[in-house]
Amino acid sequence: MTTDLTADETTGHAAIQGMVDAFFGAFVSGPGCAERMSLLRGLLLPQAVIVRTCGREPAVMGIEDFIAPREALLTEGALTDFREWPVTGRIEVFGDIAHWFGSYAKAGTQEGEPFTGRGMKTIQFVRVADGWRISAAAWDDEREGLTLPTAAG
Repeated sequence: MTTDLTADETTGHAAIQGMVDAFFGAFVSGPGCAERMSLLRGLLLPQAVIVRTCGREPAVMGIEDFIAPREALLTEGALTDFREWPVTGRIEVFGDIAHWFGSYAKAGTQEGEPFTGRGMKTIQFVRVADGWRISAAAWDDEREGLTLPTAAG
């Protein structure tokens, strides 16, 4: 864990936080979705792996397996006023690897019914020639028997 930040490490933390914000910011319903998904693709390594657990058998996805159904959901009209955002999180960097681990929240209206949710996400990063890229992400959502600690948002 980085505790003594040099200028390069500080810049790395800022770049990674910006990527975390852009990752969450991609998941907003309505206009501009194609542009946000294009930006998201640019944040990910071509071989990135995304895993959803949420109390089910883990779903392991590549980039397009992850993005395509979410882009459709965000643009087809059944899901409106949707967004998700980071609540609390921490970044740790060691050399050319880093990760963000934190809580997030989401809200929207699906088929006329408002909903909210929370969960935890982990996003792993690697430094490549032109900056940081996401190599993997995984998440789990709150559900009966699994709630966020009070300090997690």
